[in-house]
Formats: sequence, structure tokens, C-alpha cells
Amino acid sequence: MAYGFAAVATTSGAGGAGGVTEGFIYGRLAGVDLDAFVAVNAARWDRLDQLTRARQRTGAEADELIQLYRLTATHLSQVRTSAPDPEIIARLSGLLARARGVVAGAHEPAWSDITRFVVISLPAAFYRARWLTVAAMVFFCAIAIVAGMRATADPELLAQMGTPSQREQYAEQAFAAYYSNYPAPDFAAQVWTNNAWIAAQCIAGGITGVFPVFVLVQNAVGVGMAGAVMAEHGYLDVFFGLILPHGLMELSAIFIAAGAGLRLFGAWAFAGPRTRSRALAEEGRSVFTVAIGLVVVLGVSGLVEGFVTPSSLPTGVKITIGALVLAAYWLYTIVLGRRAVRDGETGDVRAEHAEDTVAMAD
Repeated sequence: MAYGFAAVATTSGAGGAGGVTEGFIYGRLAGVDLDAFVAVNAARWDRLDQLTRARQRTGAEADELIQLYRLTATHLSQVRTSAPDPEIIARLSGLLARARGVVAGAHEPAWSDITRFVVISLPAAFYRARWLTVAAMVFFCAIAIVAGMRATADPELLAQMGTPSQREQYAEQAFAAYYSNYPAPDFAAQVWTNNAWIAAQCIAGGITGVFPVFVLVQNAVGVGMAGAVMAEHGYLDVFFGLILPHGLMELSAIFIAAGAGLRLFGAWAFAGPRTRSRALAEEGRSVFTVAIGLVVVLGVSGLVEGFVTPSSLPTGVKITIGALVLAAYWLYTIVLGRRAVRDGETGDVRAEHAEDTVAMAD
């Protein structure tokens, strides 16, 4: 690159006779006026700053940015070696740090990625799993109802929950005490951890196509049997009054996890025109998006279970709070998710981040 020389106007001679001489070579700053060096190169530095801050650049501007970046790096080295002025060094160091991020291919600021995740990627991933989520909910409720009705009608099944005295103690004390035995923050954290583990199992085991179903059946039977014991002693209203405020969102999170896990199985079993490995990779990244979102969803349901369920609020108010939380989830999923999916989003990462590519010569 022909960046070696610059002409600087100087005056010399007696009586004010003036002339133009070669001022300095860029590689030699010692003994030369630093102000003159800055004056010559300030426009280039300003241009580099302008290109660095631009949100979009043409091909020619990208080439110019790289050239100016290299030139400015040389300037910084020269200043440090020959005329170490702290102000100029700080200015050029900051400019080069910003430019380096652009030249090295750094993407948009983290807040932009977070916004995209919350507004586009996550609702798209939730939306794509919506029908499997609803199917998991219907399946769970059917199993729970059947299990509860069978236990209510069959004393032998009910006996599996304990002796008559144990079941009475469970209905009258233990069931309600479960929600108030620990301080609310500790209980919320415990619930969040337990439910996050169940959701993680559904997602991770989704590739089998069987494990999420097993988890749903196991938990549905447990809920149905607990309801049967409460109904046996006339506490069915207490059962629903305590389980619904948090359970509406908490159980929905498990349904979402099961639906997302089954989508992973579907991608493997019905890859379509894609290879199975590619289908699994694409769906796996989308499912991972769901997993991150469920951390927040389960955190909210944990807060409801820890602070709302055991509170002294009227039962109707507590259930309303739980219903509003669930409604907020579905509103978020349907409104933002439908729009994102319509625009071609799947919950996967951006195309430019999905795989590494290497330029190859023809």
C-alpha cells in the first residue's frame, strides 16, 4: 500500500521567503511535530470511526475499513515508539478496538441478540410446538381423570396410597402443609429445581419418542391418585384450590417440554428431504431455545407456588392469578410466535450462525 510519505508545508529562509519541503516519513516521528502528524491523519481516523459505526457497509467500504484499520494500527505503533502522547494513544487504541470487532466479524451488540431471542426466536419455538403442547395437556388430563376415578371406585387401588389413617392425615394436613413447610423463597427455588429437572428429562429424552409419554403418564397418575385421596375425605375443593394457582403454568411447562421433545423425535423419524443429521441439528437448536425459555416459565410458576399458593388470598383470587399467568404465556406465544413463524422463523439460530463455512476455490 502506498501510505509511506506525506507532504507538510513549512516555511524557511530569511525575510519570510517560504518553500514547501518533505515534512516526514511515517516511519520517522522522532523530532517531528506531533500536531502535524495528527493534522495529516485525523481525516483518515475520522473516516475509520465513521465506517466502524455504520450499521451497513458496501463492499468498497468494507475494503476501505480494512485498509484504514491496518494504517491506523501502524500509526499507533509509530506514536508509541517515537512520540508517546497519552491522549493520541488512547484515541487510537479505542478506535482500533472498535474497528477490530468489525473486522474480526463480531456481530450485533448482546442486547440486540437478547431482544431477538425474546421477541422472535423463543415465541417461534413455542408456537411451533403448540399443537403437541395441547395434545400433551389433553393426554395428561385424561390419564389423571381416569386414574382418579378408578382409584375412587376401587378400594384396592386407593390402598396403594397408604392405610386409611395415613390417607386421612394426608388429606387433612400433609397436602396443604406441603406448600407452607418452608419459607417462600426456599420453597420456590426447590419447586423450580424439581420442575426444571422434569422438563429437562422430557426434552432430552424426546429423541426416543417414548420417554416424554412415560413422564406424562407417571405424573398424571400421581395427580389423579392424590385427587382421589382428597376426594375420599371431602377435600377436593382444597385440592383444586391449592394445585390450580401454580399448576396451570407449572403443568403447562411440562406439556411444552414434552411437546418440544416429541418434535425432536419427529425430526429424526420424519426428516423429509433433509438428512436425519441435519434435521436433528436444526430441530435440536430450536428445542434448546425452548429449554432456555422454560427456565423463565418455570421460574414464574415457582414464584406463584412459593408466594401465591400458600398465601391467605381468597382461593378465587389465587386461581385467577394462575390463570392470568397461563393466559400471558399463550398470548405471548400466539401473537409473537405466529408472526415470527409467518416470517420464516423456527426458533433456530440465524442462518449465518447455524454452520461454519469455508471459502473454497473453484
